[in-house]
Amino acid sequence: MESIYVDTVATYNHLKGIPTEHPLITVFDNSKTPALPNHKKIHLGLYSIFLKEGHCGELWYGRNKYDYDDGTMVFIGPGQVIEVNNEEEYQPSGMAILFHPDLIKGTSLAKKMDSYSFFSYELNEALHLSIKEQEMIRDAMSKITYELNLPVDKHSKEILVNYLELLLNYCTRFYNRQFITREHVNNDVLSKFENLLNSYFQSDQPQTIGLPSVAHFAEHLNLSSNYFGDLIKKETGKTAQEHIQLKLIDIAKEKIYDPDKSLSQIAFELGFKYPQHFSRLFKKATGYTPKEYRFLN
Repeated sequence: MESIYVDTVATYNHLKGIPTEHPLITVFDNSKTPALPNHKKIHLGLYSIFLKEGHCGELWYGRNKYDYDDGTMVFIGPGQVIEVNNEEEYQPSGMAILFHPDLIKGTSLAKKMDSYSFFSYELNEALHLSIKEQEMIRDAMSKITYELNLPVDKHSKEILVNYLELLLNYCTRFYNRQFITREHVNNDVLSKFENLLNSYFQSDQPQTIGLPSVAHFAEHLNLSSNYFGDLIKKETGKTAQEHIQLKLIDIAKEKIYDPDKSLSQIAFELGFKYPQHFSRLFKKATGYTPKEYRFLN
């Protein structure tokens, strides 16, 4: 499959057959533009936001195929790869915004971009909007379009970036709503996470793999690390990493009760390469070193 590298707005606009009105941002209606080149891998160097209307065709991103329809938003960050495989007569629909990272450099939005973690979600973790939410997103997009159609002046960049931030803040709000309304699904993920944690420390994986990572559990749950982390934090108030460390400390306390095991042996069984790292983490969590804790108990 041929690869296409898209590092500029102009390159993407050329693929879509639309004019470049601004070198760092483009907004367009997919229903009025051709589909992307078929059977291609597209390496994106842009932030991409798509509001889909109707069937979206066959699009692969990471390990998952996109198969949602009306009222769905997809976010793709720079450095990601998408595969396009559509029927020959396929016509895309919905609105799209793509912008280069340089657009927001030196702005307050640039400092916040890492907080919009949905740019690293998988396609099967897309945002599903209500009718009212769709209207709000379209209104925000129309504001960006209106500003792009005005003559450029010293306020243009600031206003464009402010509208982008407004759009992304809406998306954050709607994702928070989606986490809440999918409580039964989230509880299932939490239960599976707990079982995976228990299984990990009951096996020899700590000795063979090392300390468990958030990415390890996310992969086993078929979720992206960011989506998994955000879900756990929204549901429990603690990060996934904090849950892992709490489990690790809880198991460590049980092992420390066994006087026949050295503290170095316990550290190794838990997945630490160096006992001093175990001691440092344990003291941070409990206020005692493993040796002090053993003596107290």
